[in-house]
Amino acid sequence: MVDQINKNLPVVSSPNLPRDVFLYLLSIVTLVASAISFGILVFQYINVYFPDLLSDYYFSSSSYYGSIRQALATLIVIFPVYVWVSRFLKKDIDENPEKRDLKIRKWLLYFTVFVAALVIIGDLVALINTFLNGELTSQFILKILTIFFIAGSVFSYYFSELRELRTKGKNGLDWIGIYKWVVVAVVILAIGFGFYVAGSPQNQRTVRLDERRVQELSSLQSQIINYWQKKNALPQNLDQLANDILGIVIPRDPKTGASYEYRTLDNLKFELCATFETSSSQDGSRGLKPIPALPMSYPYPGGEIQTWQHNAERTCFQRTIDPDLFQLEKPRPL
Repeated sequence: MVDQINKNLPVVSSPNLPRDVFLYLLSIVTLVASAISFGILVFQYINVYFPDLLSDYYFSSSSYYGSIRQALATLIVIFPVYVWVSRFLKKDIDENPEKRDLKIRKWLLYFTVFVAALVIIGDLVALINTFLNGELTSQFILKILTIFFIAGSVFSYYFSELRELRTKGKNGLDWIGIYKWVVVAVVILAIGFGFYVAGSPQNQRTVRLDERRVQELSSLQSQIINYWQKKNALPQNLDQLANDILGIVIPRDPKTGASYEYRTLDNLKFELCATFETSSSQDGSRGLKPIPALPMSYPYPGGEIQTWQHNAERTCFQRTIDPDLFQLEKPRPL
């Protein structure tokens, strides 16, 4: 059995065969990761600039920008590794032409094309499924073009490598080499544009602080309503909401530590205030919003929607309790 395997191995003697196997495997992994990350990055750009009106604005926008940042991190680390490994292997082949006939090389190259094809086919299936659900939009067309760009880049390069095609035209230009640099330039531009769309790291921290403030105001709102339902009166101050037994602690501004402002306006109406550092219309993306017509909102107990739009300033939110939606709790018998 071992003799039969040895007969099928290439005659070429390479003392660096283990190194070559490792580098080709590394090339495969980094190629797939880079292709997936680039696809996710471009898809999210399309989602931002060509939004689907059927999507949930608040949760979708958060997902878009989170995916952009994750794809950026992956591309920044992995894509340079892929470029370096590919150039190293290309240089090694030029210096040792006999390695071009290594069967392990061709097996790994075919496997690279195979894995890339599976990823592309999977994406196409997902897109076709979306199309069958009624998304015949510019968003759908742009995503299809993105898939074909990735597919064309991978297959044109590796097909030429496997078939050892002549890549120079009559004028002496290496078209495959030029196309490789075009692809690298496109990826670099996509990464740079990602910082513009998703915002700088410092800006993202500021946005998350404001998101924390909104979440805490929403929590205080729910606690105030619960207090009214139990006692048929609004609390005079936020300290009345604290409860050691239930573990209710009154939140404070995550950056300054200052208390959130609260005051009652009448028997059913109250106001919560906080100082924000960004505008909710920015959404961490230099003012770019997927669906500008829809407000930043959170589900309100009972099914009603309350908005939490704010500017980069002190902002107050007035709330009125509807007794028909939030009925008083009946006192329990002793």
